Amino acid sequence: MMLTIGMTFLCAATVVLGSALLMPRTPEVPLDRRRPFEVDPPSQLTRFAGSAVTAVDRYLSGRTVRLFDRDALERAGLRMNRAEFFILVITGAVVGAVAGLVVGGPILAVLLVILAPFVGHLVLGFLAGKRRAKFDLQLGDTLQLLAGGLRAGHSILRAVDAAATESLNPTSEEMRRVITETSLGRDLLDSLNDTADRMKNEDFIWIAQAIQINREVGGNLAEVLDQVNETIRERSEIKGHIKSLAAEGKFSAYILMAMPIGIVGMLMVVNPSYMNVMFTHPLGWGMIAASVVLMTIGGLWMRKIIDLKF
Repeated sequence: MMLTIGMTFLCAATVVLGSALLMPRTPEVPLDRRRPFEVDPPSQLTRFAGSAVTAVDRYLSGRTVRLFDRDALERAGLRMNRAEFFILVITGAVVGAVAGLVVGGPILAVLLVILAPFVGHLVLGFLAGKRRAKFDLQLGDTLQLLAGGLRAGHSILRAVDAAATESLNPTSEEMRRVITETSLGRDLLDSLNDTADRMKNEDFIWIAQAIQINREVGGNLAEVLDQVNETIRERSEIKGHIKSLAAEGKFSAYILMAMPIGIVGMLMVVNPSYMNVMFTHPLGWGMIAASVVLMTIGGLWMRKIIDLKF
């Protein structure tokens, strides 16, 4: 009897255990999927760069340093803060110092370190000039978008918003900035004048003045913008004609400025001993100094002649 009960219990336990092992389990969600999404942890270099930017930002916030300010970065169209650009300049100075030390010694390394801020300033100026030139080329299309929006029955702010959406950079960025500033309560004319000052564009000043006059006396602003657009296009044609006529003078000035340096370089390559006296005798030093002064005066004079104002 006991043997029968034992065998029955063993069979039942075997069936239960087999069912538990063979039955499909409820699928479990992995642990990483039950946690909120997390990006990969930053690398050591990223953490170091962030700490450096924070330290430089803390240093600049307590001092009045005008070099590489926010306005210069905005004019250049760079999406970085002041501390980040300082880090780039410092990194360039360190790389230049190492390269100069390897190539030419300590003097060249110190010279490259000193030149790093000037190179950064030149880069900002180049980017700002390129951005202004693109804005100038896009101005005619911007006026057409504004006039078209006004003819469609939109307000001037809605037309500016449409121009910001349809235009390319940098016009879209500047128009979007105007919309943002006016949304925060700033006057439209002040925002447009700041845009003209930031882009150094006289034609855009005319647009701002036309909008302001229309707001004061009324009238058909779309027709006014069409007339301003026609005037700007004619002025651009005259500007291109003048540039083409002045190109020959600029090329001649570049040749005259580069010719003495090229002749000296050729003589040093062909016959190095021929120019040794110029660099070793005091009279040669004086002649070099006088040549630099005279070439500087001549370069400024030629620049004044070929720099036409229109």
